[in-house]
Amino acid sequence: MTAVKRSRRQVRLSRALGLALTPKAVKHFEKRPYPPGEHGRARRRTESDYAVRLREKQRLRAQYALREKQLAKAYENARKAPGLTGEALVEDLETRLDALVLRAGFARTILQARQVVGHRHVLVDGKIVDRPSYRVKEGQTIQVKPKSQATVPFQIAAAGAHRDVLPAVPGYLDVQIEKLSAQLTRRPKRAEVPITCDVQMVVEFYAR
Repeated sequence: MTAVKRSRRQVRLSRALGLALTPKAVKHFEKRPYPPGEHGRARRRTESDYAVRLREKQRLRAQYALREKQLAKAYENARKAPGLTGEALVEDLETRLDALVLRAGFARTILQARQVVGHRHVLVDGKIVDRPSYRVKEGQTIQVKPKSQATVPFQIAAAGAHRDVLPAVPGYLDVQIEKLSAQLTRRPKRAEVPITCDVQMVVEFYAR
């Protein structure tokens, strides 16, 4: 899929889910704050409980750019964890390497963060990790490898250029953006994670 097609798809998905998934989607969303399609402007009929839960699940999936199988597996793991399942689910997803690369400001979107990891630009405690789903542990440091830091895209990131479209750095990350380095200082808490989603609805979707 070309970059243009991927961008259009993200904009369309953003409108369908009611939240902007990329900086470009924000601009489109401001112009067309209604779902895509010929009936997008029409007032929606009252949605069923299933439809509401499905949309929240799709929102969570989209914000982490996950396949359904990946999210379902993460839910099963969260269900076995102590505490509230929904909170455990988000806190686990937030420790994914691609998510933390995005939060740190090394990339502009989750898809870009995934590409950065997949193309072997990122080190975890000094070793290359090319799996976006890798779970970063407390105390571990993620960093763009020195050779990659010299390239233009990462020089732009090191200058803090992505901060204008990203949420504030969450409290569980200690970021040195000029060095393209970040440490996960502790486990994320749901209240701090900058995503838009009613996680209880997601739990109810899978528990049905």
